[in-house]
Amino acid sequence: MATIKDVAALAGISYTTVSHVLNKTRPVSEHVRLKVEAAIAELDYVPSAVARSLKARSTATIGLLVPNSVNPYFAELARGIEDCCERNGYCVILCNSDDDPLKQRSYLRVLLEKRIDGLVVASVGEGADLISSLACVRTPMVMVDRDLPGVDADLVRIDHELGAYLATRHLVDLGHRAIACITGPSDTSVAQMRLAGYRRALEEGGIALQSRWVVSSDFTSPGGYQAAATLLEGERPSAIFAANDMIGIGVLRAAAERGISVPGELSVVGFDDIQMSRYVYPALTTVGQSVRQLGEMAAGLLLRRIREPHQGAVEHKIVAPNMVVRESTARCSDLFTDYR
Repeated sequence: MATIKDVAALAGISYTTVSHVLNKTRPVSEHVRLKVEAAIAELDYVPSAVARSLKARSTATIGLLVPNSVNPYFAELARGIEDCCERNGYCVILCNSDDDPLKQRSYLRVLLEKRIDGLVVASVGEGADLISSLACVRTPMVMVDRDLPGVDADLVRIDHELGAYLATRHLVDLGHRAIACITGPSDTSVAQMRLAGYRRALEEGGIALQSRWVVSSDFTSPGGYQAAATLLEGERPSAIFAANDMIGIGVLRAAAERGISVPGELSVVGFDDIQMSRYVYPALTTVGQSVRQLGEMAAGLLLRRIREPHQGAVEHKIVAPNMVVRESTARCSDLFTDYR
């Protein structure tokens, strides 16, 4: 691999002059600049990012920690973060923890060793060890989706409780009273807030909570499928609020396998409004906000923090969700009107 000294030798000028051309640290004549550029092209020379970052005290690199890059939610989030960073001259290193807190902590250490300029964390779990690791980070950081107690960082998330309330309220307004909920892992704040929104909507609608119709799952389609298989055996609900769209897609599959018409016999509402929710059949009614825009918002907040590290107290941006009505919900059929 060619070095800067090889470029200087081919161009017939000093190493220092080549450095000035590359880093634009001193004016050089047009003739000299063209000689350097011709030598760079001939040798296919690539400047050392490490050397330049040491001089500039910046790597122009952002770290992104996600729990599951296969989940379309995190793929869309990453795209929004990447788009914003690319426009501002930063590249993104994506680390997928596979829902493993130990792997996430390992990646965190690797990213910090690479002297990233900032960090976006879409956390998996809320264990004490992870919180302790993140609390020690001095690199500018933005949390996405959930706040971790003891971690002093900017935050961007949707209003989970309100979104779940809107989703369940939509079903109540359609006349459903037998409304089940497939929630996320019970030890996560996201699942707890979404369950709280579901409970509030039932209470306001004068509907008693049926514990047998609240089933915990992980935030995946297989998890939603398995949970729905339990709910759809025997006496079944007329509607299901799924705590995210991936769970909702699993519910649609479980219903189809059992010959249960959606929305004729079962209404389903998801959460997040990922792009895939528009293209499943029937198209999934959901609640959320553009995930890609959330990513852009998180990246923008991080870049401002990098440029102005002493700008003041951390910011918490709580985004209001929108109800997106599609094909998977309908008025409650006469089959369920006698339910109390």
